[in-house]
Amino acid sequence: MLKTESRNPKTTHLDRMSTAEMLRVIQEENHNAVKAVDDCIDAVARAVDVATEALRKGGRLVYAGAGTSGRLGVLDASEACPTFGVPEGTILGVMAGGVEALWRAGEAEEDSAEAAVRDLKAANLAPADCLVGISASGGAEYVLAAVGYAKGLGCATVGLTCNAGSPLAKLADIAIVTDTGAEVVTGSTRMKAGTAHKLVLNMLSTCAMVHLGNVYENMMVNLKPGNAKLRERMAGIVAEIRKTGRDEARRLLDAADWNIRAAVRL
Repeated sequence: MLKTESRNPKTTHLDRMSTAEMLRVIQEENHNAVKAVDDCIDAVARAVDVATEALRKGGRLVYAGAGTSGRLGVLDASEACPTFGVPEGTILGVMAGGVEALWRAGEAEEDSAEAAVRDLKAANLAPADCLVGISASGGAEYVLAAVGYAKGLGCATVGLTCNAGSPLAKLADIAIVTDTGAEVVTGSTRMKAGTAHKLVLNMLSTCAMVHLGNVYENMMVNLKPGNAKLRERMAGIVAEIRKTGRDEARRLLDAADWNIRAAVRL
């Protein structure tokens, strides 16, 4: 039996716990999710380097997942453009069931290999891209087909799963296995398995963007002035780099058409 489908001995009486008891055991398992990421940092590092190289050569970082795993990939991809100022689609998420599955469960779609190939063809997956297949179980047919199709094109591939020895771990060029074990609610990988995968995806995209020069020191210097909060953040960044006040920072940004790099002459 897969570890992610096994029963957690700490929670066999979950339905009889008080609210505080439930919260404590869930939080204890959340800490185990973080520990699972600690144990696979070397694999994450290899994936970061491969993804960075693909992006540096003009390719994309593409996530393919199903269910919670797919939603997490789409979430991470959607935040790359506003955070790092890269073009739309530089980091791309595709998931079983498409856009509608982001807010409405469509788990049956994860059994369709044909859908995965169709979606990646629609996304114009190319050999220069790096594809990350995300499946907590490591056996979602949609994800396996996506990785297989990507390998056939010559893409670098990464498999993010919670089960060592799973089909995904064996198929991908690089396997990241966050061994989170049994969930508080049996089989509910939206819990600590999802938490671990969110942590890994944050690492993948963030480190790749840092390597590519989209961060100066620890500041987002490619931000776009999309709203008042971001304009204030941009002013703060310019003020910090130029060692000046916010009013002067805004003047510099106005003169540079709200381009941080131009405003500070990076």
